Amino acid sequence: MEKLTKPATGKGPGDWFVGEVWFDQIYSGEEPSRARVNAVHFAPGAHTAWHVHAMGQTLHVTEGVGLVGTRDGQVIVMRPGDTVHTPPGEWHWHGATADCFMTHLAIWEGTGNPDVPETTWGEHLTDTDCEKAVSAR
Repeated sequence: MEKLTKPATGKGPGDWFVGEVWFDQIYSGEEPSRARVNAVHFAPGAHTAWHVHAMGQTLHVTEGVGLVGTRDGQVIVMRPGDTVHTPPGEWHWHGATADCFMTHLAIWEGTGNPDVPETTWGEHLTDTDCEKAVSAR
């Protein structure tokens, strides 16, 4: 058994996020484990850019109200205790509603292949994407 050292809280980089986003790395497995878990803290209105995970991603909300959306326009409202899974290869975004902080656990796996990225980041959401999310709420 080993008590793991907690890395410092990190600020979400502007290429990946809009608004104030902070994350705490909870676990990053070493081979043969490929598990990854971060607690991600979104200020009101903050959200990710479009992105896709090679092995999929699961989000579990611990506080606040959030949204997760896909390229086909589907938007899910997430509240504490809700868990949402995006399968491998599905482009999506997630973040807090405009009027509420939100924290979720982001759970995903590494690929086991250094030539295949765990996450591929895309462009930031458009105004239309954001309008769809607000209307879905």
